Amino acid sequence: MKRRQIFAGNWKMFKTFEEAGALVKGLLGGIEVKPEREYVIFPPATVLSRVSEICGGSMIKTGAQNMYYEKQGAFTGEISPLMVKDSGASFILIGHSERRHIFNESDADVNLKIKAALENGLEPMVCVGELLEERENGETGSILERQIRGALEGLKTEDMVKISIAYEPVWAIGTGKVATPEIAEEAHVIIREVINSLFGGGAAEMIPVLYGGSVKPDNISGLYSMDNIDGVLVGGASLESDSFLKIVNV
Repeated sequence: MKRRQIFAGNWKMFKTFEEAGALVKGLLGGIEVKPEREYVIFPPATVLSRVSEICGGSMIKTGAQNMYYEKQGAFTGEISPLMVKDSGASFILIGHSERRHIFNESDADVNLKIKAALENGLEPMVCVGELLEERENGETGSILERQIRGALEGLKTEDMVKISIAYEPVWAIGTGKVATPEIAEEAHVIIREVINSLFGGGAAEMIPVLYGGSVKPDNISGLYSMDNIDGVLVGGASLESDSFLKIVNV
């Protein structure tokens, strides 16, 4: 059985109501649908319901960029798994490097959010990746192993079919730098090795591992040609329909 192939776009803190609608309509009009691929977009929470409504019945699924792990309560400014589902989304982005390094989310926070997502019928896309200093110090493998073990602690093998992982080297996010296909492939192999040690070879073989980090139309072909890269998580290039379509239609 072939691994799932996922092409995802993270809009981060961009797009108003009208801008979001226009972007989605442009995508729907231009995607050359390939049945083996899944297409996911992660809009800001303020337009998630709107985007989910426009995408309803189409090939594009939606997800939230973040959530809290409680179902409800006195948590001002947060959104819950129930609210994410109510918006029409089916995916949730968890542990993005900006959440980790700007908002100080820990591996334990990531773990709680993954468990809450699974309990509430959402599919977690879990982000992992190293800083430039960590890569230069030869710590990429140990950082990835720590993040994955912390994120997936307490989960069962059967949970893995509902999870995808996005490798996003922090040094390549929004910098214009990109890991070469070979560098990305090497990290993806490490991720599968860690999954194998935790959940066995079957889970390691089947889990989708995406690359994220300055993905653009001019580097997607090389990245996607690698054996262990099962799609991409696109940032800036997903904010315009023309550039995102050139990536998802590769």
